[in-house]
Amino acid sequence: MEETKNNFSFKKYAWTQFKKNKIALICLYLLGALVFIALFAPYIANDRPLYAKYKNQTLYPAFAESTRTDSIIDPSTNKLEVLQYDITDWRQLNLEKVIWPLIPYSPGTMDRYNRDYVAPGGKQRYKNPNGEITDMPKRFRHRLGTDGIGRDLASGLIHGTRISLMVGIVAMGIASIIGIILGALAGFFGDTKLKMPRIKYYFSLLGVFLGIFYGFGLRKYAISNGFSESISSGVFELFLSILVIILVFITCRIFSKALMFGKLKEEVFVPVDTFVSRGIELLNSIPRLILIITISAVVTRSIWIVMIIIGFTTWTGIARFTRAEFLRIRALEFIQAGEALGYSSSRTIFKHALPNALAPVFVSIAFGIASAILVEAGLSFLGIGVPDDLVTWGSLLNLGRQNLEAWWLIIYPGTAIFITITIYNMIAEAMRDALDPRLKS
Repeated sequence: MEETKNNFSFKKYAWTQFKKNKIALICLYLLGALVFIALFAPYIANDRPLYAKYKNQTLYPAFAESTRTDSIIDPSTNKLEVLQYDITDWRQLNLEKVIWPLIPYSPGTMDRYNRDYVAPGGKQRYKNPNGEITDMPKRFRHRLGTDGIGRDLASGLIHGTRISLMVGIVAMGIASIIGIILGALAGFFGDTKLKMPRIKYYFSLLGVFLGIFYGFGLRKYAISNGFSESISSGVFELFLSILVIILVFITCRIFSKALMFGKLKEEVFVPVDTFVSRGIELLNSIPRLILIITISAVVTRSIWIVMIIIGFTTWTGIARFTRAEFLRIRALEFIQAGEALGYSSSRTIFKHALPNALAPVFVSIAFGIASAILVEAGLSFLGIGVPDDLVTWGSLLNLGRQNLEAWWLIIYPGTAIFITITIYNMIAEAMRDALDPRLKS
């Protein structure tokens, strides 16, 4: 019996408890399927073949860059034909051999012969390589219908999976970093554990406000323009803003050393918990959707900007969970032992305390991913934040709102959003039950 207790692993126990929830286990497999679809979306839905043999030339169009150009010589006539991959209509070529993706359409492909909201089971037209307009072959049918300009709905749903999962992961990644750090500092130090000279305290506050002002206030358009150009440019501008905040903060703290005399040198308590708690209350007092819509209306429309905004406005729940866990464990023996051995506060927080406080935080993150996906879908539905040329589940719903008779533009995207949100919520609830030590028998 003693050996069994010594070999107990909470990770194995939690996984065993999680597997007992059959619905959550099925949801975990479905989440894996969604991740697979998101990763391989360009090869599942694409208007270019996976493999084609054309005039004795072997091509792999779906795996090549869109700007690629191939020069092909017709062996029978010796005429040169130039294929530019992004504008070539591959269905109009007399391909000797071909393997098409599961959905032979890209999300932006406009089928001019099936415009004006063609229903999934409706009559669909097709122009064959001979230039004749015929009934759509079974292989090229729009199985879930089209929108008003002939874009395939199934392709939009598949590529929208990538956008939705990316929004959830990136937005909650940002929220997790902010929430965990602030919650850990608030819970560990409280209001009476961190002391510093009075002038250093004042200049630290000044450095935070000036850093945010110069880093984000004056550079908001540079960040917005960076993301509108490319992802790498936007990340670089965001990194520069964070660097500006750090440099301003450090400069203010260094400058405070020159004024460290008299009463300004006296040490005072830093109310870390009060600052973080009041910040959480302030952010929670503002309707989140209204705040996100307001910020999105000011900056350039970009999906990355939307993800950053969602991340910077949804960290409060994670911070509260982390703070509560740190308030619980900061009085435990292993924390006190670390302090008695002279460990620094940063080592005690991030190496010893934080790993023991993350279990309930993971549950909050799982719920937060579902919330972020829902917020992005709502913004896309309202036509805010996301560019018009980007196909998301919310933008497809918006198209359905414009024409209520096109029921497929409402049912299928709505079902995709419902299933994804349900999957994350069921996994989060199962994680909450599995990681709750009070349920351990």
